[in-house]
Amino acid sequence: MLTPKEKTKFIDEFKINSADTGSAEVQIALLSEQIRKLLLHLKKFPKDFSSKRGLLRQVATRRTLLAYLKEESPRQYNAFIKKSGLSRFAGSRVARNK
Repeated sequence: MLTPKEKTKFIDEFKINSADTGSAEVQIALLSEQIRKLLLHLKKFPKDFSSKRGLLRQVATRRTLLAYLKEESPRQYNAFIKKSGLSRFAGSRVARNK
C-alpha cells in the first residue's frame, strides 16, 4: 500500500493539470509504484500466493490503462513512457524476440 504522502508525490509528478488526480497517467504511475513494492515483498516471501494474485491483477490493470492511453493519445503515451521509464511493450500483448 502506498502512503498518502507517496500518492501525493506521484500525483504531483504525473498530473496533467492542477486539478488532475485520476488521469490514466496518474493511475499508471500509482500502479507502477504499487507493483514495484509488491515485487520487493514477493522476493522476500515467494510463497505468498495471495500477494502474487494481487500483483498479476495490478499488472493487467496497468497494461489495460497503457493500451487505452496509447490508443487515445499516442503523443501523451510516448511522453509518459519516456518520463516514467517503463518499457514500451508494457501496454501491448506483442511478444518480444529475445
